[in-house]
Amino acid sequence: MTSVTKVKFQSVDLGAASSFSGTLGVLVRPSGIDGTWLKELDEKAGGALSRLCGSQLFKSLSKCDSVVLAFPSGIGAESIIVVKLPANANDHDARRAGAAFASKLGTSDMLLLLAEHSKADSILQGLALRAYEFSNHKTKKKKSKRPKGRVCAMVANPDEVEKKFAPLLAAVEGVFLTRDLVSEPSNILTTLEFADRLEQLRELGLEVEVLEEIELGKVGMRALLAVGQGSASPSRVVVMHWRGAERRPMALLGKGVVFDTGGISLKPAAGMEKMTFDMGGAGTVAGVMKTLALRKSRSNVVGIVGLVENMPDAKAQRPGDVVKSLKGDTIEVINTDAEGRLVLADLIWYAQRKYNPSCVIDLATLTGAIIVALGHENAGVFSNDDEFCGALLSAASKSGEGAWRMPTGSAYDKQLKSAIADMKNVGERAAGAVTAAMFLQRFVKSSVPWAHLDIAGVVSTRSSTDLAPAGATGWGVRTLDRLIRDKFEK
Repeated sequence: MTSVTKVKFQSVDLGAASSFSGTLGVLVRPSGIDGTWLKELDEKAGGALSRLCGSQLFKSLSKCDSVVLAFPSGIGAESIIVVKLPANANDHDARRAGAAFASKLGTSDMLLLLAEHSKADSILQGLALRAYEFSNHKTKKKKSKRPKGRVCAMVANPDEVEKKFAPLLAAVEGVFLTRDLVSEPSNILTTLEFADRLEQLRELGLEVEVLEEIELGKVGMRALLAVGQGSASPSRVVVMHWRGAERRPMALLGKGVVFDTGGISLKPAAGMEKMTFDMGGAGTVAGVMKTLALRKSRSNVVGIVGLVENMPDAKAQRPGDVVKSLKGDTIEVINTDAEGRLVLADLIWYAQRKYNPSCVIDLATLTGAIIVALGHENAGVFSNDDEFCGALLSAASKSGEGAWRMPTGSAYDKQLKSAIADMKNVGERAAGAVTAAMFLQRFVKSSVPWAHLDIAGVVSTRSSTDLAPAGATGWGVRTLDRLIRDKFEK
């Protein structure tokens, strides 16, 4: 992993800026050079910035695009990176602008001239989010194009901006943990290794408990255990608790299938290598919990992840098997590739029974159907509570992470009727993401606000996005952190 995890802040000093030998980064609005400080820098650079802003090249740039001026005369910088910032930039525009700086930063240090920008903290968060590369398993690493240089922000009020940036940087660190976990191959990130990495979060002040298979059997998590019974890698449930306030906890639950072959209902070979991402829900929960601990959140949140591996084996569960959930309901397993909902069903009931949470959110790469419905732009959101769902969608919008509410209803629920058990684990082919959510809702108490996030389409990307290189995105960490800040802190 390559990342920018620390940013130095300093006060405005035009002499220091003009003599800086690395890369300068400046933001310019479509109207051109404005602000006394930027105008003075332009004068020292022989008018290079104003000439650029008057050019057709600058006018053709889309918002948050960048252009590089190499070895400008009159100042010591190797180059000036100019990013075009919209006139009425919002927080997401600011993050995109920061990411534009990150995409141009090489091994030299960068000085960002942010003295006249009120969203300096969001700009720096965007830079940090884009400054990531997972190359843990490359023995011959090519010269990286990702940011490696040190970053300094020149601002009018460094102490204030640094204070505002600190919680945003905590979220970046949480996103990076999620990306690291999702990016790891399954022979490295086994259920045991996953649990070990989560235990290390104790160092940040989280309470971490690991439940082994014998304990899970005694508790009664038979649906979860059935998923992993064909694997040599033992199933685990990890509970992470952040106690930053005295109140009923919020429960975050994550599907952690470290590899999903589909079990006896074996997946096609093409694309199966992507099933290393099937623990993305658990990875997101881990990232959120790290974020809360780093920024000392004034909240009470319990994060619970079910770590299993779904393999075909003589001991694996079969289509047609009937398993009994922790709730006590029986489930006819029609398709062993619909395994994540079995894991979450037991986690949902366990969280409600043990912690009496004020609300429950589960995250899972649950269905391919949600990708058919929403592509890779939005996570699917299902909920039993309009106000709670609205707060979640608002947090996603503020964070610039796509989320779209999907329908629920009794007509979908009827598809889960079984002839031999209380329910079956899949419905018809149509509306597969909805019937999966309806299955989970059967394990949610009617008095508990609940949201299910199907993140199958957003957990990773084949090409780079505004704030992430190709690969794991860390989607959801910032959204849930924002939700907690807005609604669940004193």
